[in-house]
Amino acid sequence: MDDEADLRELLVITLGRMKLDAQAVGTVSEARRALQENTFDLCLTDMNLPDGDGIELVRHINQHIPELPVAMITAYGNMETATLAMKEGAFDFIAKPVSLDRLRRLVDDGLGIRDKAPSGASLEQLVGEAPSMQQLRTQIAKLARSQAPIYISGESGSGKERVARLIHTLGPRHEKPFIAVNCGAIPSELMESEFFGHRKGSFTGAFEDRKGLFREADDGTLFLDEVADLPLHMQVKLLRAIQEKSIRPVGEAKEFDVNIRIVCATHKDLSEEVVQGRFRQDLYYRLNVIETRVPPLRERREDIPLLVQHIMTRLCQQWQIDAPALSREARDVLQQYSFPGNVRELENILERALTLADGPTIEVRHLQLREQNETPASNGSSREASRPASQPLEDYLQEIEKREILRALDATLWNRTAAAKKLGMTFRSLRYRLKKLGLDQGGDDDENE
Repeated sequence: MDDEADLRELLVITLGRMKLDAQAVGTVSEARRALQENTFDLCLTDMNLPDGDGIELVRHINQHIPELPVAMITAYGNMETATLAMKEGAFDFIAKPVSLDRLRRLVDDGLGIRDKAPSGASLEQLVGEAPSMQQLRTQIAKLARSQAPIYISGESGSGKERVARLIHTLGPRHEKPFIAVNCGAIPSELMESEFFGHRKGSFTGAFEDRKGLFREADDGTLFLDEVADLPLHMQVKLLRAIQEKSIRPVGEAKEFDVNIRIVCATHKDLSEEVVQGRFRQDLYYRLNVIETRVPPLRERREDIPLLVQHIMTRLCQQWQIDAPALSREARDVLQQYSFPGNVRELENILERALTLADGPTIEVRHLQLREQNETPASNGSSREASRPASQPLEDYLQEIEKREILRALDATLWNRTAAAKKLGMTFRSLRYRLKKLGLDQGGDDDENE
């Protein structure tokens, strides 16, 4: 739908060459009448129309025909309109003058929302029955159909990447790549190359061509974790890449079109980062078209038993062991714990407990919760203040060694390189001790030796 007859004719001809039937109208009222009388697979609407605007039509479709994908045609550079349209329910936008290649990709994406229904993906992968989790699952189901940028807020360890992956796997891009990158883990001087790629010889150390994350994620989803850690100079380049839907590798003369969905997350308050001048306001509005929040575990304590059962089952299957039971006291302690590290901390606690438990039951002492470990030994009440007379000294020392190693691993989220540094030993020495104490899970090494 467009008020320019020439553009309407161009759209009909282009869609016809794609072997698609199209009906063109010039006003909001004509569009509503056509939607009432016919069934469509996709709607394209301009912003400015003689009797209203495209946003009005987007709202109408979202309310009365929510299964119909709708995209907005905007004036060049008018990102405010594009952002508003996607907030109201449009799955994407295209700017004038309309590029036929981009139009074809937009139409393919829109039709794919209906045609490419994923198999095997389920919202039940998100464990929890708390009202906040039920609301999150409902929101994810809606977000999966859209192509709008999404900002996922939530504390560290709450499951933001899991939500991002679900949005991808439940959407029309599920057969395409899902590329996740931690923005805080890339050195500032390498960011442009990592994101956009480079030509061989474009700088010292560029020994071969590199595609970059944007092109690796082409037709799929790019998940920018900890996006608040991007330096300001990279925020400018990222904003341009998102708006233009094209990137230029370092040392390359031409640009490459990219068709990706951006999903970002951070544990920081991104709006506060904008206020403090650490994050560009224009990029914030471009990324935060739709926001979804992952609740911390302490706000959904009723889900703790379900999560414990789910995690224990998975770990025991991986380790090929019989699942031990949790004592009533251990269950009560977990239910009351504050979980500053959220679900990730619960997974670490249970993994550690399975390692320490030497019988069919996990007791409170096997959990070694953070609040317990921080109890000063000087108060005389610590269970570990002195060696029991019946316990051999070698066993007692080995227990202390195991406990300190597990504390370091827990503090570093089981990053063995970081844990070795925290313990003041080499990575090789820590790996030896892990094997000696039966704590080595056979995982990949954290560093190359």
